[in-house]
Amino acid sequence: VADLWLVYSKPVPADGRELWTLFLQCSCITAVIGGLFYNWMFASLEYPWHLSVAMAVSFSLLLLLTLFLVHPARCVFTMIMPTLGTKQGRKLLLSTCVMIVVVNVIPNIISNIKTILQVIKCICKNSSDSLLNSTALLGTASWEFGDAIQETGHAINIYQPMNGHFQFSSLKNSSLIYQQMHLAGEKIGRDFLAVEVLVKDSVRIGNKLVAGFSMLYLCFESTWYLKNYLTNCRFDNFYITKKLERLAVDRKAAHLLVGPPKNLIRPTGMKLSREEVMLCLVQAMLLTVALMLMLVVVAMDYFAFSVADTAERKAAQFSVVPVTLSIKYRVSAGAKIGILSSFLKLFRLPYEELPLKDFKKSYHHYLTFSSAHCRISPPTPPDPSVLLVIGLLFCILYTTIFLGTYARRLCRRVAGSFFESWEEKRALYLYKKLCRKHKEG
Repeated sequence: VADLWLVYSKPVPADGRELWTLFLQCSCITAVIGGLFYNWMFASLEYPWHLSVAMAVSFSLLLLLTLFLVHPARCVFTMIMPTLGTKQGRKLLLSTCVMIVVVNVIPNIISNIKTILQVIKCICKNSSDSLLNSTALLGTASWEFGDAIQETGHAINIYQPMNGHFQFSSLKNSSLIYQQMHLAGEKIGRDFLAVEVLVKDSVRIGNKLVAGFSMLYLCFESTWYLKNYLTNCRFDNFYITKKLERLAVDRKAAHLLVGPPKNLIRPTGMKLSREEVMLCLVQAMLLTVALMLMLVVVAMDYFAFSVADTAERKAAQFSVVPVTLSIKYRVSAGAKIGILSSFLKLFRLPYEELPLKDFKKSYHHYLTFSSAHCRISPPTPPDPSVLLVIGLLFCILYTTIFLGTYARRLCRRVAGSFFESWEEKRALYLYKKLCRKHKEG
């Protein structure tokens, strides 16, 4: 393995054997990367398979030529690998969490909202039917009450109303109401479907843009790191490396590294510098914000299910409401018939007191707010496994934040193995810096 790495990190192969070894190494790397690239585009980003194949083949050929011919590009590509497992891996995991929420949670929220709307539509339809049918009850009551008035008029036999019935005008054809309600329900359904499609398309396009930007950013970051490594001896140069230890021993200054200063750390140790700790905290805060947003969406799913379930159960409980219409009409037995009785009494003419019948009757009707004929889809409960998966993925995401620091140290070792002469200059610069601080102290 050490020999293969030596051939891979050399600027120029020494002979034909090393040249073929380097070509085989680059070919194996590009074959694996090409397969992963195809799977990423086809399965994760949902590109068509023929476009994914064409892009994967083109990318693999370009990568093969670049790795085989350009030594700094080979170093940049190698530094991308540890970062891909931490920073880019964190972005891919975060993108996976977003897709889980979009695919499993948001459609469930929309489904429960549709259930609520179906309950409201059912209540409106059945209550309007009951209200329209209640006009028949009013008509029957008014007709019977009118009959009682007619009978009283016949008993008086002096004054008879032309018609003692009340006339009610009601809407006989309710198809217009049903049509308007049906059109309103279809419009709401189309709006919700459009929102669902828009959310899915937006997330899909957003994932593609984030994925493309992330890959470009990884290449830029590794290139920027290599550029600073090769041009600035102070950049990321606070590690006690083997070259620095060997240099201190050769110059009989090993005491400089005994109980190293606070700003120096060993690249293989677990200790983090102050800058590394602050960077981890900032990234953890940003990740926590994303976690809170996803938990809000999941909480909305539980809330929508609770409302839909409550609406369905309550609608079934008050499905029938009894309504009673009572009419009470009372006339005393000794009553005189208004002006006519006074007139007969004034002229002392004989008259007969007429007993009048009381009218008392109750009419019963039932207002129906729900019916078994209503098409109400049952509310869909949230999937508890979604919350579990999101929790596990975020645990991994928080872990990758701290692993990213060690991946950065690995990038430095990769750069040092590709440019050993420059690594010696950086070790010499750090050694002189320690000597100056020791003399000043």
